[in-house]
Amino acid sequence: MKLLRHLPNALTCANLLCGGIGVVRAMEGDLVTAGWLIGLAGVLDFLDGFVARALRVQSLIGKELDSLADVVTFGLLPTLLIFQLIRQSQPLHPLLPYVAFALVVCSALRLAKFNIDTRQSDSFIGVPTPANGILVASLPLILTYQPRFQNLILNLWVLLGYSVVMAYLMVSELPLFALKFKSFGWQGNRLQFSFLGLSAMLLVLLNFAAIPLIVGLYIGLSVLTHFFKKRDSAKPSI
Repeated sequence: MKLLRHLPNALTCANLLCGGIGVVRAMEGDLVTAGWLIGLAGVLDFLDGFVARALRVQSLIGKELDSLADVVTFGLLPTLLIFQLIRQSQPLHPLLPYVAFALVVCSALRLAKFNIDTRQSDSFIGVPTPANGILVASLPLILTYQPRFQNLILNLWVLLGYSVVMAYLMVSELPLFALKFKSFGWQGNRLQFSFLGLSAMLLVLLNFAAIPLIVGLYIGLSVLTHFFKKRDSAKPSI
């Protein structure tokens, strides 16, 4: 049982290991392997929290370790992928690829805020860093396995715009729903089940190209949900 108490932190360290190896692969130009490592790290990131809750061994050190790992895996590594992709898009100036580093800076700020923000126990404020990481990880996979989207992904202005917009969204006050289920019933989980169902359909239809759309769907549904909640709360009671 004592060994099981360390399992969540071991999974977090495995997440960090994926990030560290991915950084090396990205620097060497192997963006596909780096993308797969982000995907594996995303699974480990989900499992460490799930296992910690299941074993009831959540700890402050685990929370801090998780954020430190995420800065590397979902902050620095995706930044390097975008950096390399901007380079491949033949930028107009050699300094333009460094715009991508807005992502790692805002990832660190977002994770630091998350650790001290008591509002984010059941939802998120700002786009979570794993969402950015998974989206960026899909780009080299799309280029390799679905090359018909190459002109869109290797578009300089798309990559620069993504870097700036996503960096802002991570540190914004934008409220987003969390994929946490208090029960498995439809009531109270309609948004989560609807999102998962639509995501599954997109994956079947578009494979890796669905991932950017799924992240966009997640943000869009969150914005719409917040808008309707705010509108309903502003209605005068009869």
